[in-house]
Amino acid sequence: MDSSSPACVSFIGIVDFTEDAKWVYCSESVYDLLGFEPHELIGTPSLNLVHPDEFSEVKELHYTTISQDQAAVLAYLRMRHKDPYKGYILCGISRTVCQNVLVGSVSFAAPGPKAMHNASTAQEVKIITPTARDLEFRRWNDPNPMPPCPIPPRPSSPSSPSRPRAITFAPLPEQSVRTALILDRFSVNCGILYCANDSLLPTTTCMGRSFFDFVARRDEELVRAWVDVIKGWGVNERGAPSDGGFGFGRFTVLVRGRDSSIRHPDPVPSRHRNGTHSHMHADPHAHSHSRTRDVRSAHGYPPPSSGAGYRDRDRGELVVDAIFSAHSDGLMVILRKSSP
Repeated sequence: MDSSSPACVSFIGIVDFTEDAKWVYCSESVYDLLGFEPHELIGTPSLNLVHPDEFSEVKELHYTTISQDQAAVLAYLRMRHKDPYKGYILCGISRTVCQNVLVGSVSFAAPGPKAMHNASTAQEVKIITPTARDLEFRRWNDPNPMPPCPIPPRPSSPSSPSRPRAITFAPLPEQSVRTALILDRFSVNCGILYCANDSLLPTTTCMGRSFFDFVARRDEELVRAWVDVIKGWGVNERGAPSDGGFGFGRFTVLVRGRDSSIRHPDPVPSRHRNGTHSHMHADPHAHSHSRTRDVRSAHGYPPPSSGAGYRDRDRGELVVDAIFSAHSDGLMVILRKSSP
């Protein structure tokens, strides 16, 4: 790819519920993709970057996504580069409603295996730019990998022939309770860089700590494996960090957290107790845990107890559904309480 071509990167973006979809957060890779620094966009309407021919449809898509409380959905549309000579870039936009904001990512879109993977893991794909039709991969009536949210259905938006093409609406109300976390994808311990709200995890408690501090010990190995898979998906054709579709899972969150850098020995399997096959398996995370940034004193959470009574259930267990996704600047995790 020559230097004049768009970078095959993705940036994390968060917009509000107003009709202008104003930027609340942008990660630094927005510069690589669209030429803007984050501070140039924060507080401005994201719809200002949409191609004029697609403005009305994108605005209606913004309304529909929020009013239907959607999650892990994907759209293809054109966004303006800061450099007028680069014009409009075809982008893949992922979106998930997170209580009072819309979180997701913007990535360079091009046909190929990555586009197929991203579309295959999304719960819905919307094509707005006509030339992006070849990016729409339809599944054969697959059920949604994440069950619909257990909330009462909202009335559908009125459809009237007299309604203006570009809809207008007041800021929409909060939707179902979800929390968005942005994690450091370049560390084994996945430090929490951003927390969208206090609905499931207290922001002041979790910021700066390892994500795995808030994963129940019994689920940690599995969740680490999921994260490794998501990181592997989020790599572009050049081998650089990028977007990589959605992964879905369920695990137990510890609301008050723990110290995940302390490793507890696993019980010896019964077939090993007779002295045969007694070799140990190396823990691939053993050394990385010792490098965890020590933020315990900074955040004021209690030190680990040496007593046996210091257990996960003392820390406020909460079973959650999660959506994982990788992006150039980090990992995004969307959490909601799991329904029985």
